[in-house]
Amino acid sequence: MKPLTGSMADAQRMIQAECREVERILLAKNAAYGNSALQPVRIFSKADAIEQIRVRIDDKLSRIARGQAAGEDVTLDLIGYLVLLRVAEKMATENTPALAGVLGKDLR
Repeated sequence: MKPLTGSMADAQRMIQAECREVERILLAKNAAYGNSALQPVRIFSKADAIEQIRVRIDDKLSRIARGQAAGEDVTLDLIGYLVLLRVAEKMATENTPALAGVLGKDLR
């Protein structure tokens, strides 16, 4: 791999652009899938949302380790799941009834 070139300002612009792209994709998928990462329907799996996100992260890491991307951007997907994990963990610490989907239980 050749050395990276560019200024700190260039790097900062690229960081901002990448963060915006992650945000755009997460918000689009959240709308398309009905918040399913944070409020799963639990048809087969009864695991809470945090554990389900961790399983998805494991799957992405496995694909990276094996070099089996299957046409997807595994790195971008992994970043997205890590952001979702942080959101789920923060929501869970608030421990409010509206967050029952994250914790997999009725908090009332």
